[in-house]
Amino acid sequence: MYIARQPIFREDKEVYGYELLFRGGKASKGFDGISATHATASVLTGLFESGLEKIVEDKKAFINFDEVLLKTDLPELIDKDRLVVEILETVVVDDGIKERIEDLSQKGYRIALDDFEDSYDTYPLVPIADIIKYDLVVTPLETIKTEVIKALKDNKILLAEKIETEGEFDQARKMGFKLFQGYFFSKPSIVGKKNRTKTTSKTQYLRLIQELQADEPSYQKLAEIVEKDVNLAYRLMRVISGRAGDDLVYSIKRALTYMGLKELERWIHVLMIQELGANKPKELMRLSLIRSKFSELVALTSNLKRIKHEAAMMGLFSTIDALLDMDMEEALLDIPLPGHVLDALIRKQGTLASLYELVEAYEHGDWLETASLSKNMGLDSENLYQKYLMSVEWARETMDLML
Repeated sequence: MYIARQPIFREDKEVYGYELLFRGGKASKGFDGISATHATASVLTGLFESGLEKIVEDKKAFINFDEVLLKTDLPELIDKDRLVVEILETVVVDDGIKERIEDLSQKGYRIALDDFEDSYDTYPLVPIADIIKYDLVVTPLETIKTEVIKALKDNKILLAEKIETEGEFDQARKMGFKLFQGYFFSKPSIVGKKNRTKTTSKTQYLRLIQELQADEPSYQKLAEIVEKDVNLAYRLMRVISGRAGDDLVYSIKRALTYMGLKELERWIHVLMIQELGANKPKELMRLSLIRSKFSELVALTSNLKRIKHEAAMMGLFSTIDALLDMDMEEALLDIPLPGHVLDALIRKQGTLASLYELVEAYEHGDWLETASLSKNMGLDSENLYQKYLMSVEWARETMDLML
């Protein structure tokens, strides 16, 4: 079973919910007939087994339903305040389906129409729907202006799907869309424009990273760097306090030794990413953390086991171009990362390139590509969901420590 999630944002770029993406009966990019039913049933089962909060945290879960599953009691197994019932565009609407959806709506479930391209005036589920999703590839914004005006008058919540750029986000927002889905948030807004307000922080972190990569790193020198930045010292102490348990930590140097050099280097990278992304959507930081842990866990069970540390760094730094609004090569300038990491992030080649492709394919729910890449890497692809779930949980715990 594969389950991934794609964030759905509000206007302020805070996450409203996650659409759950899942594999059908075969490794496919989408649904293949009866497998849509099987896939949704598998997702619901998986959510109960692992806990809904572990995959969507405290947000709403958007789950696709076909006509077969709509006629079952499965939707009611999930709290109405957590589930958005997403009606697939392939559903044939008859009187029974319409009555069932009306029943769910009356019970308090939010109803969303997926990939809507029918007539707004005549489609029978429009009056019941709370959310209407427009795929901007299939229905570009300029082609649905009339429908948007009507929907807004009817107090419908409009969701723009497959937004790929900041410009598309702004255009949809100005038209009246309130929810937005796509990976626009993980791309640079203004390529090549340096954010000079973050230079000092970046320099401080680089001093730490360079000392950590010395032949014989010195805890004393590391402590001296940290002690000169009260903000950095506080944040590191918060992170380390969870490891120290009931032991009292009398000095920064003592605190650093609790982690060990490799783990300390990882946390310095994490804190650096957080600092650089202070004015970006929190989901971008969360995505970096998920990718970092997911890459590490996948590497551990593949032919990349020897470079699991580099794999984790690759995942963590995979969004730094968006954090700094630069192209990747410029963003990574002067950051002393291993050659494997630089090759994968800048040139999309080298030892870690396939892992990077796998992570992105899994995020986007491209299960055919996921299965193919997994096979080439000697992976048991059926175990990827557990690794992904562990990564989501680790990212949540990490962000809680850093707040």
